[in-house]
Amino acid sequence: MKPPSLGSLPHGLKLSGGKSASAWVNTGKNRYQNKVGLRVSVIHRVLSGLILSAALAAGAPAHASVEAEIEQHVTGLTQKVTGLTLEIGSFLGFGADQANNPTDPVAEPRQLAARTIVPPPVAHLPAPVVAAVERDKPRTEKGFKKFFCVEYARLRSGMAVFGDAKHWWERARTLYARASRPVEDAVMVFSGSKRLKRGHVAVVTEVVSDREIIVDHANWQNRREVDLATPVLDVSPNNDWSMVRVWHIPSGQFGTRTYAISGFITKGLIRQARND
Repeated sequence: MKPPSLGSLPHGLKLSGGKSASAWVNTGKNRYQNKVGLRVSVIHRVLSGLILSAALAAGAPAHASVEAEIEQHVTGLTQKVTGLTLEIGSFLGFGADQANNPTDPVAEPRQLAARTIVPPPVAHLPAPVVAAVERDKPRTEKGFKKFFCVEYARLRSGMAVFGDAKHWWERARTLYARASRPVEDAVMVFSGSKRLKRGHVAVVTEVVSDREIIVDHANWQNRREVDLATPVLDVSPNNDWSMVRVWHIPSGQFGTRTYAISGFITKGLIRQARND
């Protein structure tokens, strides 16, 4: 059976909310049921019975005009209930026309427009002033213990090389990496000479430039003292650190004598300078 049209609904019932008749189905015996499960005919009869019962209980005469008036009121109430039912069903998403549901959010297309990014102005600030590094001044310390150069170098570097200083270069061959240029924390080995019969060793604490380093060493003045922050200058013609001059702390200047250098012993296997 086809769904009833607007004119064929029972008791002149009309659909409200702009809904079509396709929202109703025939359940048999001329009972039409909304797709959301509300039976309009049942609501119609219940309301009619309630109003008639109220009128009879009040002693009102069962007259044709009274019945017509009751029927008119029931029809109006039924239409209002039906319209409200359809609106609730549509709001909850059960209506037949959900494509145009006004409660669904409508995405508006965004219009992207190109814009120029203007960098903020940069204030012209003066360059930061970097304070010059202030080095320790060369000085001599006299502690409770007097050191020879080899025992002081062994204590400061942690290297296990023994014997006179002039033998350290050869004895370190199979123990530590050796370099021809200065490296921080390396031990600089002075070759044996007429003036340095046993040689000399010093610990490099800083590489100032390719011609100057700072060392700590002991017994340089033959008083078994410790000389700290002592500058050493490379005076070799090829800048290969084969010949140096050492700062003389008592006079506050570089000494006039030059000394031959065997090389620099570095601890560990990582070589930071060109090795032999």
